[in-house]
Amino acid sequence: MAFGEFELIARYFQRPQRPATGTVALGVGDDCALLQPRPGTQIAVSCDMLVEERHFFRDVDPATLGHKALAVNLSDLAACGARPLACTLALALPRADEAWLSAFARGLFALADVHDCQLIGGDTTRGPLNICITVFGEVPVVDGRSQALLRSGARPGDEIWVSGTLGEARLALEALQGKLPLNADVLRVARARLECPTPRVALGLALRGVANACIDLSDGLMGDLGHILELSHCGATLDTASAAGLLAVDAGLDHEQRLALVLGGGDDYELLFTAPVSAREAVLAAGRQADTPVTRIGRIEAAPGLHLVDAQGRPVSGRFASFDHFAQTAGP
Repeated sequence: MAFGEFELIARYFQRPQRPATGTVALGVGDDCALLQPRPGTQIAVSCDMLVEERHFFRDVDPATLGHKALAVNLSDLAACGARPLACTLALALPRADEAWLSAFARGLFALADVHDCQLIGGDTTRGPLNICITVFGEVPVVDGRSQALLRSGARPGDEIWVSGTLGEARLALEALQGKLPLNADVLRVARARLECPTPRVALGLALRGVANACIDLSDGLMGDLGHILELSHCGATLDTASAAGLLAVDAGLDHEQRLALVLGGGDDYELLFTAPVSAREAVLAAGRQADTPVTRIGRIEAAPGLHLVDAQGRPVSGRFASFDHFAQTAGP
């Protein structure tokens, strides 16, 4: 059955209007939504786009895709230590497929409800499948100082930590592109990490006042850590033995293969953060509070540069490039 743009929105993406809250004063239904920051807070904003055959395969389950579209944005809020508030959705569709839209909306709203993130507007149009979500979050301001976690806060002597496990998403990508054979059980676990990531919102909130710097791992550990080092004007030493151990699945890979997946993989959506040595117990407590494992993998140095070492502290050579949309042409 054919239907138009406004019926599409009403049918799949418009929910009963909530009463105005302290932050979302007006949601879906007007030319603009209205956000009213609560006293003593800032609004954190982030936007991510997912393009078919660039960020996801054409045959991906639409409910899973709805989840991931919001998850990658919530991951940015997590990295900032922001509590999710609301989101907008811009959606280009080649056609109005009722079954696809119903499943996509179900996946999107299931995750939105977990984090109390209200859909407050957006747009739809006809075109190649393209999903763009903008999220809004809230960060407290204490004594005139924002409590947001930033990439620029790392200090020499900080320990480098990462949440969860790394490399499984890239492992799934390699297998789905026919570059690496995997048995069905390993592929199922790895593909879930690629297509249904868990945004570490609870950990980001727990790290406020504990971590000095934070970033979410979307393009690969080496590249994303490089962003922290660049903005914090410092360097780092990374323990490759600890890093290689972050790949949790057993795919029969050697150390070098595991290390390549972990350091250059991407699409992990875990948090990479730094904290003073004195905050080690507080970091571990934050992980327990968020029910998320955290692992130390290195330290921040005053001298610039990123140095890889083995378990004995010896230099490790190798190039572990992270993903760059304009330098690489491989799809998902």
